[in-house]
Amino acid sequence: MTRHVLVPFDDSEQSTAALEFAIEQHPDARITAFHVVEPGDIYTWTGMEGAAMADQDRLRETSGKWAEELLQSARDRADELGVEIDVDRALGVPAREIVEYATEHDVDHVVIGSHGRSGARRVLLGSVAETVARRSPVPVTVVR
Repeated sequence: MTRHVLVPFDDSEQSTAALEFAIEQHPDARITAFHVVEPGDIYTWTGMEGAAMADQDRLRETSGKWAEELLQSARDRADELGVEIDVDRALGVPAREIVEYATEHDVDHVVIGSHGRSGARRVLLGSVAETVARRSPVPVTVVR
C-alpha cells in the first residue's frame, strides 16, 4: 500500500494532471506537491546577474516566495478535490532534487507529469520525467 506520494509540481497542465491522478489513485496516501526552482530561472526572472549571483540569501528568499505562490495553486486544486496536501520546495537541478527528496523523505511513489517533448528537443534538453524514472529508488508513474 502506498503511504506517501511525491508529485513534482510546476503549475503546468501536466503537473496539475499528475496531482489530480495522484489524488484519485492514492486517496489514502499522504501527497506532497514538490517544486524545484532552478537558480538560472531566478536570475532570468529577477534580473539578478554578476555579483548579485553570489547573494545566496537573496536568491533563496526570491525562490522561496515564488515557489510558495506556485505551490499555493497546488493546494487550491487539491482543496477543490476535497483533499489536503503537503507542499515542499528546493533550489537546484529538478531531476536530482526530486530523486533526492524521494530518497530522504520516505516516499513510496512518484507521480510526475510529462511535458511531451519529442524529437531533437527531447534529445537536446533531456526530460526531467525520464531522468526521474531512471534514477528513482521508488516506482514512478508518468502522467501525460
